[in-house]
Amino acid sequence: MRLLASRMAVMTGEGALSVYARAKELEREGRSIIHLELGEPDFHPSASVNDALKRAVDDGKDRYCAVAGVLPLREAIASYLHDTRNLEVTADNLVIAPGCKIALFMAMMALIDPGDEVLYPDPGFPGYSSITLGLGGVPVPFELSERNYFQPDPEQIAAKISPRTKILIANSPGNPTGTVYTDKVQRRLADLAVKHDLLVLSDEIYARVIYGGQYVSLMHYPGMEERTLIIDGFSKSFAMTGWRLGYTVAPPRIVPALNMLAVNSYTCVAEFSQYAAIEALKDREGTTPRMVHEFTKRREQFIRDLNRVPGFRCSPPDGAFYAWVNISDTGMGAEELCRILLEEAGVAAIPGAAFGDAGTDFIRFSFASSTATLQGAVERILRVSTSWQGTVATR
Repeated sequence: MRLLASRMAVMTGEGALSVYARAKELEREGRSIIHLELGEPDFHPSASVNDALKRAVDDGKDRYCAVAGVLPLREAIASYLHDTRNLEVTADNLVIAPGCKIALFMAMMALIDPGDEVLYPDPGFPGYSSITLGLGGVPVPFELSERNYFQPDPEQIAAKISPRTKILIANSPGNPTGTVYTDKVQRRLADLAVKHDLLVLSDEIYARVIYGGQYVSLMHYPGMEERTLIIDGFSKSFAMTGWRLGYTVAPPRIVPALNMLAVNSYTCVAEFSQYAAIEALKDREGTTPRMVHEFTKRREQFIRDLNRVPGFRCSPPDGAFYAWVNISDTGMGAEELCRILLEEAGVAAIPGAAFGDAGTDFIRFSFASSTATLQGAVERILRVSTSWQGTVATR
């Protein structure tokens, strides 16, 4: 019996999906589970988006279409990025993909050769290191530490750059920390990228979910337009998770490679969903601002309630919809604590180590659920906190 390809031994899964699978098992056994493990807004697209989808199907837009994506959608995204991020891109810079993960995977496949080093945030999205390893690259983490408010440390990053470093991955707002990179940090990252001729993958899937201020993309800084690839999509900002619609904004020299990978994999994205996405970008009903307004209220209430739990310590995130909770004062490991939360309290959360070694003393909750659901989750957590309250009291 022949073995699997060696890359399968180095790639890893996602902690959120593993916890979700166990939570669903418990539900099938009749248990009540509050799902705070997945980053999925509890909203749905507006009626106009659904109507646009139906209209596209009725109009026969269910054929093969352009590999890069239909021109009207790419033009609409270019306009959207100008209006929301002050970026000057065109339809020719855009490649539509069936989800942001595929967009990220294809971008990394187009850029990484065996032995290339990739700088990525730790804690961060697990796919960054997993995909790098699968492509034969070398993942090099840079720490997002609580003492630095989870901002990247440009000096630490500079010290890790070697002649083999090819890519810097940035994620702002970040998963799992909710960090929005400051202007000072981004300027320094841009300087490093230009100085060392690095390509930059800017994961901006949460760019519309920020709590104050105007979002600034790394592509906006001097020298970055020709070296930055933006990964973004519709799942978080437009509550279209199951639609599987993402895109890459890339320099013209890289777009043909992304198209070639699309030809050899998914061919094209469903035509009818692309036309519905145009309607989502118009956001006639103001769905995205209303959703973010609701997340703002949940953030305030949920973080306040979590800080009532003995041994929990959590600062409000600047963006995204995750509570990144330091649990070191509980005297309990994150894996065991999350097991208690799920098995005894019926609350699904993610151990921080699933996002990297720097997350060992943390757990992640999603607050993309209703206020009542979040309050119910904290009540359950408080009931089982007797498992570690004695430890907290003696510390």
